[in-house]
Amino acid sequence: MSKIRVVIIDDSLYFRTFLSQRLIRDSAIEIVGSFGDPVEASKNVYMLRPDVLLVDMEMPKMRGSEFLRAVLPKNPTLKAVVMSSLSGNVFDAMHAGAIDFVEKPGSQQGATEETFIQDVVQKLKIASAAHVIPPVAAASKAAAQASQSVARPARYSLAGANASSLIAIGASTGGTEAILEVIKHFPANTPGVVIVQHMPPVFTKMYAERADKICAMHVIEAQNGDRVDQGTIVIAPGGDQQMHLRQDAKGYYVSLIPGGKVSGHCPSVDVLFDSVAKTAGRNAIGVILTGMGADGAKGLTAMRKTGAHTIGQDEASCVVYGMPMVAHQMGGVSEQLPLSAIGDAVLHKFLR
Repeated sequence: MSKIRVVIIDDSLYFRTFLSQRLIRDSAIEIVGSFGDPVEASKNVYMLRPDVLLVDMEMPKMRGSEFLRAVLPKNPTLKAVVMSSLSGNVFDAMHAGAIDFVEKPGSQQGATEETFIQDVVQKLKIASAAHVIPPVAAASKAAAQASQSVARPARYSLAGANASSLIAIGASTGGTEAILEVIKHFPANTPGVVIVQHMPPVFTKMYAERADKICAMHVIEAQNGDRVDQGTIVIAPGGDQQMHLRQDAKGYYVSLIPGGKVSGHCPSVDVLFDSVAKTAGRNAIGVILTGMGADGAKGLTAMRKTGAHTIGQDEASCVVYGMPMVAHQMGGVSEQLPLSAIGDAVLHKFLR
């Protein structure tokens, strides 16, 4: 089996050396290039023929997202993983075509060099096998930025919705962009939405703030007891708490409970979906999007068994066709759709 060919791009010689020495301890990885200058790296990428780029987000001369916009369109099979120290700019890189991101060591309490290397190795391997979704071309950058400040759509009737209607979404690798594609066209009076996207602590808050600027609905990172009202999207915080859906006389709310990993993750899509099945039943719509592994498959199946309509992203539009595939194989998916059709399909259920 051939090794994963990796090029490292980071302005710190010390950090590049550290990465090279630690990553080559894994027999599946080969470092074929290392650059401190992104401009120089862009000139050599084609010749080195890497499988994956490992790119720092903040560098002199060129940001990581700018580098990816310059390089990825010219190398259509190339994948990228970006490194960031608690910077919201990481989502610009995801929009530019990066497969995933990893948090740099020391950027938050508890993060260590060892956990960082383990995370990098795992994500390099996932990225090497991922499906390349064409990145946003540099020419469309202005249009993408303009869309973030577009006027929020007017209210219109969603006649099929009621006070108990709810939407639940789960995703992992490739999910930051996939989720936005689904929710960005939801009108402001859409039923409440709960989301688990596998992401480190702090980044979930940045992601919620970014999504809130793009969407007509109000998007927040969950705090314990937050209401899931009409017009509100609640995103589970990264860290050591599992998010559950609850209901009282006023309606739905979320409960954050400290706990270990379930289905390999905390927060876990399975935990959220299981609670949605028990709490909302047939009033819910479940959506499982791109991601490695099987988290969410059992929970989505439980939702379907209680009468919820469930949607799985199809293979062709997934960055990683893992979670939706397992959910489909388990019988948890009512219909499979391309990513571009999922948002409209969800809304259609409330228009009947």
